[in-house]
Amino acid sequence: MPKGFFKVPVAKNEPIYSYAPGSNERAELKKQLEKFRSVEMDIPMYIGGEEIRTGKKVSIHPPHDINHSLGFYHQGDETHVHKAIDAALEARKEWSEMKWEQRAAIFLKAAELVAGPYRQKLNAATMLGQSKNPFQAEIDAACELADFYRFNVQYMTQIYSDQPESAPGIWNRLEYRPLEGFIFALTPFNFTSIAGNLQAAPALMGNTVVWKPSKTAIYSANILMQIFKEAGVPDGVINLVFASGPVAAKVVFSHPDFAGFHFTGSTEVFQNIWKSIGTNIHKYKTYPRIVGETGGKDYIFAHKTCDAKAVATAISRGAFEYQGQKCSAASRAYIPKSRWEEIKGYVHEDLKSMKMGNPEDFSNFVNAVIDEASFDKLAASIDAAKNHPDATVIEGGNYDKSKGYFIEPTIILTTNPHYDTMEEELFGPVLTIYVYDDKKTDEALNMLDKTSIYALTGAIFSQDRYFIEKATKRLVNTAGNFYINDKPTGAVVGQQPFGGSRGSGTNDKAGSMINLMRWVSPRTIKETFVPAHDYEYPFLEEE
Repeated sequence: MPKGFFKVPVAKNEPIYSYAPGSNERAELKKQLEKFRSVEMDIPMYIGGEEIRTGKKVSIHPPHDINHSLGFYHQGDETHVHKAIDAALEARKEWSEMKWEQRAAIFLKAAELVAGPYRQKLNAATMLGQSKNPFQAEIDAACELADFYRFNVQYMTQIYSDQPESAPGIWNRLEYRPLEGFIFALTPFNFTSIAGNLQAAPALMGNTVVWKPSKTAIYSANILMQIFKEAGVPDGVINLVFASGPVAAKVVFSHPDFAGFHFTGSTEVFQNIWKSIGTNIHKYKTYPRIVGETGGKDYIFAHKTCDAKAVATAISRGAFEYQGQKCSAASRAYIPKSRWEEIKGYVHEDLKSMKMGNPEDFSNFVNAVIDEASFDKLAASIDAAKNHPDATVIEGGNYDKSKGYFIEPTIILTTNPHYDTMEEELFGPVLTIYVYDDKKTDEALNMLDKTSIYALTGAIFSQDRYFIEKATKRLVNTAGNFYINDKPTGAVVGQQPFGGSRGSGTNDKAGSMINLMRWVSPRTIKETFVPAHDYEYPFLEEE
């Protein structure tokens, strides 16, 4: 059979379409939105190549239009999780032994499907099911997902090519084996790209996966599964189940072949799962790999030398794009007293012109939060701020769930740097600002560092290079993704590997070699061409 040392196509970031009036992509997306709106989808689980329908139907509604039905999915139970694990284990041998270039070809094809014929299907599904405006859907569901698949293939080849030195007469080599068992991927609602990468990254490295998506993102997960099937992912390699979280956890984390966990979600859930894994550690054949990106209380820190308009824009975009439901969204800000009025004025102008409503109306910048539980939590926090002596709601503060789960972009001004919304992750369009004394900048930096358990993203704004250097050093442990004169959101695959530490996760940087290395178990092979035949060493000889 022909052999070769193959080079994969050089990964490049997928261009972002503008969706400007009159553009082809705008017309295509609107047409797809109308098509999806006109039908009800019947969404099965996909296990070992089978489409499984249980008859236990759960309806799906757009968060911004809760009286409209997009269709339904079939709720699974414990038996389906067992079935998915069995399918993954059955597929494992053949998949793990498949040549790497064949696996690469599958995911390179998936990237082309995402960027091409499935682009507007994914965007429309994300807009309807997760209430994202067209630009937010485009940068997530289309561009970032295609980037994940292309760059992961490139990183895989770089990992495989990393080989040890060999002494004379010896050939040393490293073999990167898939993990022994199955991987469990638990994916979030807020990024379709993350939902499409957490199972694909381990699969690319030769693992088989049981995938449970967020129940509020099943509509787009169904499109992802269609892409995997068309790209040529074999049956049983990625198995999609819709069991509840506790049911899935009970089965997965007590199974002897559980080998790894890939997660994006809340810190509390991740910590509880880690505890379950620890409790069951004696049951497993191998120590499982635990990879998670969790919560954030991401910050903007402005220095007295900042560009006020740039800070205001970072607040408007960083805090309120996708309703603040990004892990990286700005949710607390520290502003110097000398610049506060100027920055406040610019932000006020932004918010005054910012429209909120259905994402199918492309003029709306802000859309609905994901579900009623999120809405109720955010509304309660806003009401608490309205009635607390340490807080004042200076922008927004209104909310309505009569037609959809709409929370107005809200800014809370606090006199207490440890007020609840400066520390608690809300995951919504609510930003809390603390105005600090210019003469106490160092104290403000220390306060920022000690205020939150999280360390995901953060941004500083200054035109003073001495301050930039000092703040970069002082805040070294406060963010895994640190921004200078830019908003703390918008990490791009291949440019800013994403992840944080402290209470924000294991910082294994999705979309990087760091992450892919977690899904392999290296084996060192030493081959000696002329082995020794005498046990004695020279030092044993007589003088």
